[in-house]
Amino acid sequence: MGQNLLPPSGGDDDSILPVDLKAALEERYLAYALSTIMHRALPDVRDGLKPVHRRIVYAMSEMGLRPNAAFRKCAKIVGEVMGNYHPHGDQSIYDALARLAQDFSQRYTLVNGQGNFGNIDGDSPAAMRYTESKMTAVSELLLEGIDQDAVDFRDTYDESNSEPIVLPGAFPNLLANGSSGIAVGMATSIPSHNAHELCDAALHLIRDRETTVEKLVELYIPGPDFPTGGIIIDDRSSIIESYRTGRGGFRVRAKWQTEDLGRGGYQIVITEIPFQVQKSRLIEKIAELLVARKLPLLEDVRDESAEDIRVVLVPKSRTVDPMILMESMFKLTELESRFPLNMNVLSLGRIPRVMALNEVLLEWLDHRREVLLRRSRFRLAAIEKRLEILGGFLIAYLNIDEVIRIIREEDEPKPVMMARFGLTDNQVEAILNMRLRSLRRLEEFEIRKEFDELTKEKSEIEALLGSDDKQWQTVAWEIGEVKKKFAKATELGRRRTQFAEAPEADDAAILQAMIEKEPITVVVSEKGWIRALKGHISDTSTLTFKEGDALKVAFPAQTTDKILIVTTGGKAYTLGGDKLPGGRGHGEPLRIIVDMENDQDVLTAFVHDPQRKQLVVSTAGNGFIVPEAEMAANTRKGKQIMNLTTPDETKMLVPVSGDHVAVVGENRKMVVFPLAQIPEMSRGKGVRLQRYKDGGVADVRCFVIANGLTWEDSAGRTFTKTKDELIEWLGDRAAAGRTVPKGFPRSGRFSG
Repeated sequence: MGQNLLPPSGGDDDSILPVDLKAALEERYLAYALSTIMHRALPDVRDGLKPVHRRIVYAMSEMGLRPNAAFRKCAKIVGEVMGNYHPHGDQSIYDALARLAQDFSQRYTLVNGQGNFGNIDGDSPAAMRYTESKMTAVSELLLEGIDQDAVDFRDTYDESNSEPIVLPGAFPNLLANGSSGIAVGMATSIPSHNAHELCDAALHLIRDRETTVEKLVELYIPGPDFPTGGIIIDDRSSIIESYRTGRGGFRVRAKWQTEDLGRGGYQIVITEIPFQVQKSRLIEKIAELLVARKLPLLEDVRDESAEDIRVVLVPKSRTVDPMILMESMFKLTELESRFPLNMNVLSLGRIPRVMALNEVLLEWLDHRREVLLRRSRFRLAAIEKRLEILGGFLIAYLNIDEVIRIIREEDEPKPVMMARFGLTDNQVEAILNMRLRSLRRLEEFEIRKEFDELTKEKSEIEALLGSDDKQWQTVAWEIGEVKKKFAKATELGRRRTQFAEAPEADDAAILQAMIEKEPITVVVSEKGWIRALKGHISDTSTLTFKEGDALKVAFPAQTTDKILIVTTGGKAYTLGGDKLPGGRGHGEPLRIIVDMENDQDVLTAFVHDPQRKQLVVSTAGNGFIVPEAEMAANTRKGKQIMNLTTPDETKMLVPVSGDHVAVVGENRKMVVFPLAQIPEMSRGKGVRLQRYKDGGVADVRCFVIANGLTWEDSAGRTFTKTKDELIEWLGDRAAAGRTVPKGFPRSGRFSG
């Protein structure tokens, strides 16, 4: 059994060559990568086509499927492409062909399809045996002059035929129709543009090749023009930057309007959706979000589309602001999507590189000029050949009797005629092949006329070939003709995608709109476990906790509220009311939800009110006022509010109100001073509120001195000291204070 595993040997081992695996893999992978980049995924900058599309268009032209011809089955076309030019799977060829016929995929379709070619909902085209197609005016423009030596040809894969390396491309197809593809180690993504605008920009570049991208965008090409319309909401500077570098992206939004239903009611109707977004998938996603209660402002979504798109959004109530509803939809769904720009194309048909907008247009213009020169030389050669023959005809007519005599009497008339009249081989051949009916007298006049016309055309072509200015004038004239065909005044040429500034919407209001508003009770335990129970619960005595744990704080809130949690280490954390763990069980430890240090505990938690201010006090008696708006933090790390040196800790937070502060120390001394003496900061150590020999602060209260200072004893009785009665405690910040008044609670706190 063992010897069967040895490689077969022919008696000597000379035929086995050791190969370095790394080098072999690199070589093979590089060959594959190059093939993918050059012959599959990247378009040529000159005609904007990948090989499969070029072969489809060329095969259709060879089959005579011009725009004025009859339709032909797609199966026949795919067979022709696959058999003659493109040795790949028939399905991949048909997919490419079908895409060229979809007016929601291509801004200017290259194929005129008859039958079911798919739709914007993402349904696939019918099988190729059912559908038919032919070329459109655009693909005819791309091929213009292909039979006049306008471009180079190469052998097909089996060397039985030849195919064009690139098409003449009289239409600015790369930018007009865009392209996208993923090669090996590189990709391309180019949006479609308006042909009228591209022609205008190209004509400007003919006049001034140094024109900058900024100027082109400013004057001619404000941005992409997608087949499905939509609204681009990027600002001018970011669009210019994208076009200048060849990399970037465009944010596209759906087009919508409100429809009045009477009695103050309305509905929102979407008429255009972003490019490459499947409508059915979009509506499914909105429906899923509705079921998941992520869109509390939306009641229902309906698809009322027929030929045109019409998606209806029904708001929860007539009071819902349509702007906020739509902003929340844009955030959560594909009603707003980003189309990436990566103008990675094959420059000169060989070099993949990312090009700027003006470079792409310039290379297309240079190609158009090259095509013009080649077609002119081809025409010139044809004219010279015809003039030679016409010259021979004229000599024959002048000496017609002699010519007839030579033909009748000579065994070999050809050399005799060549010698007698000084004619060339081609001329004699043409004379000998001439029909007798051409000998009538009128023919000489017609030959002279044709000879003169061709001579004139020849001198014009020679003048064109000798003058750069004339060449560019001709290219400009050709582009002007294309511009007329696809002018913005035509239905096909009108701009579909609009531009708008994204409306300045209140982010907080939008975030609120994305959360279902429901009452909750937030419960935090001594050991730092947090949960949110549904509804507002007034009786907290029924709450259960883990063994050794108890209630720290419980308060009512809404799912739309932000909850602020402050720790003994002077840090503030922000949690959304809708993100809190549910009320079943004991909740979750805060340390898992936010990055809390192990040696810190939860001091307090409350509903965030950006209008309110808090007095933060440490155990050692330092304090300062912080606006709550400064305490909110959007990350797990939280925000350091109070700077502390151990063993000092944050002791309490007191909502700021009134005009005076009363501070009681653990030494049962109290000092009262104006609130204005405490500074307001967003972060700091604070200032000394009361001086202690030992111990720290016990309680702090803000109050209006005109109303007096009140406290409750352990029995629940209320005491009030008027301003006059507080005279002996009134002083300045950082004083030691005096012993608390008679009747002050034993706990040293203002509330029993």
